Amino acid sequence: MKKIILLFLFISFSTYAQTSRFTGTWSTENCTNCSKEYILTLNIAQSNGKIFGTAEITSSNEKFVTGVMEVTGHVSTHGEKAQINIKGKDGSTNAVLFVSEGLLQFNKRGGADLVPKETFLAKIN
Repeated sequence: MKKIILLFLFISFSTYAQTSRFTGTWSTENCTNCSKEYILTLNIAQSNGKIFGTAEITSSNEKFVTGVMEVTGHVSTHGEKAQINIKGKDGSTNAVLFVSEGLLQFNKRGGADLVPKETFLAKIN
């Protein structure tokens, strides 16, 4: 009986850890509290604790435009946050992502000034 309970407990933790909370296209386009000088878009996929994808900043102001940047990273063991590295033609930067109720909180940790220091992104698909 104890083995069965431990098996169910293990399965429930494994299932929780493998949900892909970060997968999708996230953007500041519909953010009500964000600056509208630029639009940050992340298109990322999560697989087995790893994150891969692209990021891009679009704007009418040329100093904010970055072109397509490469995103790589990993998800923490409980799947609540992810640490990513964004590489662009002008350098690289690190950030931490938190998902909560359909919003993605983006906090820059260091590196080049490619992306904003802190912003919220909404899932668009």
